[in-house]
Amino acid sequence: MPADPLHHAGQRLRSTTSRPPSDAEVSPVEVRRSTRRRSTVSAYREGGRTVVLIPARMSEAEEQRWVTVMLDKLAAQESKRSLGDAELAERAGRLSDQYFDGRARPASVRWVTNQNTRWGSCTPSEGSIRLSHRLQGMPEYVVDYVLLHELAHLLVPGHGPSFWRLLEAYPRTERARGYLEGVVAAGRLPHQPPSRTE
Repeated sequence: MPADPLHHAGQRLRSTTSRPPSDAEVSPVEVRRSTRRRSTVSAYREGGRTVVLIPARMSEAEEQRWVTVMLDKLAAQESKRSLGDAELAERAGRLSDQYFDGRARPASVRWVTNQNTRWGSCTPSEGSIRLSHRLQGMPEYVVDYVLLHELAHLLVPGHGPSFWRLLEAYPRTERARGYLEGVVAAGRLPHQPPSRTE
């Protein structure tokens, strides 16, 4: 995302560096507050850090909430730009190595557009994994969770205790499940104009 012109016009009130959420594998975060900013929030990558621009009046709690929201938004944009079928298969291999000692080896991993009621599917007899195109653009940790979920089915077919024990190794399981549940819940709400963010 481009830098905010208000910041470069010298309107920054203060700048703080925050630690990202503990389970985020992201660069350090710098929060810049602006007296000219009324309600918009934006973020961009700058060198080895992430800069989040917020109104000066925001509370610390609002700041932390918006940092999390903007980190997820940037990660989603970067994931959407970078993950094709080949990258998805490579990512599955790395996740299997990291969390399952390389035991889950799919024959194919690809995006599909015909899964509108589930996020992914696996056919263990063929070793094939399919992820819904609706995941494209979601944060990487969410895509990784769905990949791991389907990889786990190559080792354990059902959803019994041994299946969930496999997924306990992934530290973002609960966060990713919460994100996906939120997406489903939001889809059931009446349509409202999105809140304004830059």
